[in-house]
Amino acid sequence: MIALVGLVPGPAVADGWRPKRGAAIDYLRTRSGNVSFAVLAPRGKLHGYRERTSVPLASVVKAMLMATYLRMGSVRDRDLRDSDRAMLAPMIKRSDNDAATRIANIVKEWRIERLARDANMSSFNWTRPWGASTSNAVEQARFLFRIERFIPKRHEGYARYLLSHIVESQKWGIASLDKPRWRFFFKGGWGSGSGAVCHQVGFFEREDGQRIAIAIMITGSPSHSYATRTMRGIARRLLEEMPK
Repeated sequence: MIALVGLVPGPAVADGWRPKRGAAIDYLRTRSGNVSFAVLAPRGKLHGYRERTSVPLASVVKAMLMATYLRMGSVRDRDLRDSDRAMLAPMIKRSDNDAATRIANIVKEWRIERLARDANMSSFNWTRPWGASTSNAVEQARFLFRIERFIPKRHEGYARYLLSHIVESQKWGIASLDKPRWRFFFKGGWGSGSGAVCHQVGFFEREDGQRIAIAIMITGSPSHSYATRTMRGIARRLLEEMPK
């Protein structure tokens, strides 16, 4: 596992890095839809816009479902079986809803809520259907920024693999940015092409351990394609320059 940024000293120049928040806000004001975002710099400093606005998570909640499943007493201390992977891989890599429902039925509400408490998600609200569960940009960005804290060590590698191997058809928005030397680990959520919900949450990581987490949450767009263009425009401006 790569050490969590914020616990290990990094290059001094990264301490002063910040996203281009003003440029992103100027851009989003030219677009339809409701937008909130949160960016965590390598040392964990928050830069956001309406970042505590609660929104339905849609499939973004699947990252929490994955962590909750891997933390269960019946799973955490053993190797994963083919049956485990047959649920987890489709749920994360191609956002399979049936797999998510199966896992939600297994982990139960109290385990999800315990994860939320452990991650200090004070605004998180679990409900069924699971896609209607709510949270906000800063809570989700912080969760992904330090996701290894919430997954048993023996399962960290598999969780990271899944979050970095999303199918190509879902690599829109933030995931479509070209950032040499940085890998992107993420989960998206959207509303069947309607534009009602369009989110991506994840982190960029470099070989030296530098990490930047980002969450962009969009609701009320005219269409999914419109929302993905908005997301890409915001992300491109926020992350125009990465830490050196």
